[in-house]
Amino acid sequence: MNSVVYFEIPVDELERAEEFYSRAFGWTMRRMQELNYTTIMTSSQEDELPSKLGTINGGMQKRGNGVVHPVVTIRVEDIDSSLRKIEELGGRIFISKSKVSDMGFSAYFQDSEGNVLGLWQDSV
Repeated sequence: MNSVVYFEIPVDELERAEEFYSRAFGWTMRRMQELNYTTIMTSSQEDELPSKLGTINGGMQKRGNGVVHPVVTIRVEDIDSSLRKIEELGGRIFISKSKVSDMGFSAYFQDSEGNVLGLWQDSV
């Protein structure tokens, strides 16, 4: 089963949003300067994964590329076949597959109802 594994929050000002979410919910922020991205830890971690069952971590980045609302991300085994299936079912590719450092690949799609969601494939 493909699971929801991540969330992203588009923001106008990273520093302001980091302060808001860390103070409002106690989340830990880690700025990735080279990517202009902030990772969000909502629970303690073991090997980059949340250690508490049922929790997911996330990230935030500057609003752009048409992504204006929070996005949930689904981990898939094969991002290319998932994108083909999404298109066959009436969805559309919103942002094409792209490599994310040495961690994996991401893509964004629009479902049959107009919602934008993310896909994630770990590096092999």
